[in-house]
Amino acid sequence: MHPHYSIIQNWHCTFLLIINRIVVEVKTMKYTFMENFKDKDPEFYDFYSHFIGEEVINDTTLDDKSRYLSITAVLVGTKAHDLFKDMLGDLLKYLTADEIQEVLYQAVAYLGIGMVYPFLTIMNKYVNKPLKSASTTNRDNRIELGNEKQCELFGEHMRGFQTSGPEEERHIKRWLAGNCFGDYYTRVGLTGAQREMITFCFLSALGTEPQLKSHIGGNFHVGNDAHYLLNVISNCMPYIGYPRTLNAIRCIHEMEK
Repeated sequence: MHPHYSIIQNWHCTFLLIINRIVVEVKTMKYTFMENFKDKDPEFYDFYSHFIGEEVINDTTLDDKSRYLSITAVLVGTKAHDLFKDMLGDLLKYLTADEIQEVLYQAVAYLGIGMVYPFLTIMNKYVNKPLKSASTTNRDNRIELGNEKQCELFGEHMRGFQTSGPEEERHIKRWLAGNCFGDYYTRVGLTGAQREMITFCFLSALGTEPQLKSHIGGNFHVGNDAHYLLNVISNCMPYIGYPRTLNAIRCIHEMEK
């Protein structure tokens, strides 16, 4: 046997071993909650396990942190607290309890305490709390620092947003600066880009397109480009369905123009 042929054959075998290992790893990416369907709904278990465990993962290019932060966000945005409880163990393999808590806290600003309350209750029951403090503002500076965060995310035209517009609406703008951005966006634990990404997920799940488009612009401003957001919303599709996914994709493309 020619020595060059032996080298090529060995390289080919090594390449096949690497490919086989990747395939095995993809096939083992199963979600624990799907085991609930294995015995009673075997057909659904078979095709849906393949879909979310193989197709969605192979057809999207996301780091693990982005993948599971976005899933956490849309679980809250679709009021899927039972599924959140069953997925919490899986989520904690890729996210820290602090990161999940930050998603839930920020969700209150966009979804309201009524939607988030069950998720906070589940976290308090199954995770040792309280967790470490992540706040960086106080009652005296939260509006100012929140407005700084608005400018950072959306541009200098947001400077002084909390004092603009009709007098009877300024309390809402003050709340947005102080509460939404001052109390939540200034916290440590998630980056500004991660916070804008999960807000994109909240709003995609809600289907509130005017606000969604605004935050797609905010995502672009912090470096989350259209390619990234398309992968994020594709990853979220199993949890929010095709209609809202397609709506979000259209909004992304409209904001690209």
